Amino acid sequence: MPYLVPDLLAPGLTLILIGSAPSTISARARAYYANPQNKFWRTLHAAGLTPRQFSPHEYPALLELGIGLTDLAKRHAGIDAALPKGAWDQGELLEKLETHRPRLIAFTSKKAASEGLGLPTGKLPYGKQAGLLLGAEVWVMPSTSPLADNHFRLEPWLELGERFREVTGKADG
Repeated sequence: MPYLVPDLLAPGLTLILIGSAPSTISARARAYYANPQNKFWRTLHAAGLTPRQFSPHEYPALLELGIGLTDLAKRHAGIDAALPKGAWDQGELLEKLETHRPRLIAFTSKKAASEGLGLPTGKLPYGKQAGLLLGAEVWVMPSTSPLADNHFRLEPWLELGERFREVTGKADG
């Protein structure tokens, strides 16, 4: 089964953002975070990761900034709780990270981090995590999904943006 939304990956990326699975809206649009209620694109800009607010269909332009995108469940769409048990592919994610070797990885929700790292969500604070994964700093971000509005905080995203600029040597976002 092909990916519902193609990976945006290349060697030499500074940051790979890892989601859980595309929403049904994103799968139909074949673009990341395409639900207009999702705060992802606004958050990337607010955190200084992008120079302006991108639209979902502009996602390929992130490569020029050193940012890639993927999901743990590439062949299923919908809310995390509705995904089938075998939807999460930690092994495939690790292969992608081994191949592309980013400096930073950031899971865009605790569920994605839990599935990607094999840890319970309760053991994952937001922000930078202790230790590395295949040589990359690991970050856990609050979900930008409209379903997670009550858990959203911008501060961890701002910290990630600051760290991204430190690593890339760009003083301003």
